[in-house]
Amino acid sequence: MTSEIYTKSSRKIAILTGGSRGLGRNTVINLAKRGTDVIFTYNSNQAEAANVVAAVEALGRKAIALQLDTGNIPTFDVFIARVREALTELGAEKFDFLVNNAGTSHHGAFEETTEAELDGLFNVHFKGVFFLTQKLLPLINYGGRIVNISTGLTRITVPGSGAYASMKGAIEVLTRYLAKELGARGIAVNAVAPGAIATDFSGGMVRDNPELNRWVSEMTALGRVGEPDDIGPMIAALLSEENRWVNAQRIEVSGGMAI
Repeated sequence: MTSEIYTKSSRKIAILTGGSRGLGRNTVINLAKRGTDVIFTYNSNQAEAANVVAAVEALGRKAIALQLDTGNIPTFDVFIARVREALTELGAEKFDFLVNNAGTSHHGAFEETTEAELDGLFNVHFKGVFFLTQKLLPLINYGGRIVNISTGLTRITVPGSGAYASMKGAIEVLTRYLAKELGARGIAVNAVAPGAIATDFSGGMVRDNPELNRWVSEMTALGRVGEPDDIGPMIAALLSEENRWVNAQRIEVSGGMAI
């Protein structure tokens, strides 16, 4: 009976926040390669979002881009209504996978971090994830999957990253609680913690700063910084049926940083 529930529909739909660039974009593309249609959000860059939609369509799948500021919680009810419309456009009432990926960076010493900066991080990285997941929950199919994006900085201490890493630490705790509470619906919940990745995140500091790039490479067992293609395929694979028994885990994808 359980296997019938998990396999009765081969067509899957994912919702991913922050899908117009970086790791989010790469994950959207890799989900499409695995036959998944995707509803993804973007904050401000509509042109980049349109490029992602075109890339997905070139792979023979469907993608719908919706604008959302994941730190603006009062707008979530309107967003949920738009998600329902998007699902109807895709010929479905519910979806299968949720990837809470959208995020902002912050670098600053503990004694210099302001209340406004901390509130901004909290809204995007924890409160927004908490309540967006809560509001989307009625639309997630039985046997669905949730992936929350964390960071290697919850394990590795890098001065100046304490505020950001603390929010991700809270997400890792929330992940375990969600796995326990949603288990009755067959929903598996995991956290993926990327290491340092060469994207435009944090102003492209890992990608564009040779000294930082070298430092990360030297402390990584595989001898280089990560690339988006190291992360997106892994998340897409984690959401597959082959990994349905992986639950309540923090999975670091860092090439072996600081081991």
